[in-house]
Amino acid sequence: MGFRDYPFLSPGLAHRDSRRFPGHREVLHYINDFTTEFGVTDLIRFEVEVVYTGLGADGKWRLRSRRGNDEEVDEIFDAVVVCTAMGITLSPYRRNSRVFLTSNQNLDAFKVQLLYSDGLGALRTILQGALHICIDAWPGKQMHSHNYRIPEPFRDQVVILIGNAFSADDISRDIAQVAKEVHVASRSVESVHRDGTVIFQDGSGVLADVIMHCTGYEYYFPFLDTNGIVTVDDNRVGPLYKHIFPPALAPGLSFVGLPWMAPLFAVFELQSQWIAGVLSGRIGLPSHEEMMKDVEAFYLSLEAYGTPMPEMVFGCFEYIDWVAAACGLPRLEEWRKKMYHAVFVNNSNQRHIVMNGKTRTW
Repeated sequence: MGFRDYPFLSPGLAHRDSRRFPGHREVLHYINDFTTEFGVTDLIRFEVEVVYTGLGADGKWRLRSRRGNDEEVDEIFDAVVVCTAMGITLSPYRRNSRVFLTSNQNLDAFKVQLLYSDGLGALRTILQGALHICIDAWPGKQMHSHNYRIPEPFRDQVVILIGNAFSADDISRDIAQVAKEVHVASRSVESVHRDGTVIFQDGSGVLADVIMHCTGYEYYFPFLDTNGIVTVDDNRVGPLYKHIFPPALAPGLSFVGLPWMAPLFAVFELQSQWIAGVLSGRIGLPSHEEMMKDVEAFYLSLEAYGTPMPEMVFGCFEYIDWVAAACGLPRLEEWRKKMYHAVFVNNSNQRHIVMNGKTRTW
């Protein structure tokens, strides 16, 4: 974590987190420190929503934004860089974590079908029964991890987190300080009952107060009009050359932050530097035909891997080193690669329940 030209180091202040793996509050401090150091804050328009951007007949990009007072402003730009990464929270009913509840004959219990795509395939459980009932029938509170802020609202409660990626891991550790029980259930929910009981696949159950869906996000750009040139298909944005430039609209349109299984700070930094180099004229791009051939070859490699995966699930270090070379910069340091790999493997292999602040692997 951290940008190479601004290392993520502890400032040595009493109120700061000096651990090698700090909490999210220290990450926010780091980002604020970075913006202050480089004077970025003055370049950001806060409380402004982009409601439309599209390419005009003159090759310029029209952008309409809305201020906090609902005033709309139209502007013209030579280029647009979309830095919103994944744009919308995945509800339990969306693609990456579709949850359907199928009743049994007496409607006392509801069985859960999870189609959870993790980049290695989807879990497909065939369920019996024709009646599909929304998970809202479960009486407890439900929320998406996107809306999580602080642990205090979960004090003395029994919480189940569905998911096994970084959000579930981080949040489970955070709320374990105050919650009665925290259960991380990666695909292991078997059924839910109207009395609030949640049954896991091993037959154990728990009477829960909260289910938090740590089920990821979808790419969603409602403000972006490309006349169908750039689309989101099966949560894959394309066609994009090196996950950044749509060949038909390059270099006027580009994206930062779409790869999601990678050291994100390194991706943000190098993608931004490559885009800046291209827009300044210092770095050239291949022809439209050459970029499309590269995109098609990438799609074929995904199919050969076994599934049309979303952005950047494998080969992340090769990709990062390629972008660095395109910018004329050194490759990513080996220690960063080893640290990321170790953290990712440990997280992927982890299955645990956190109870009363203690972690039990299962």
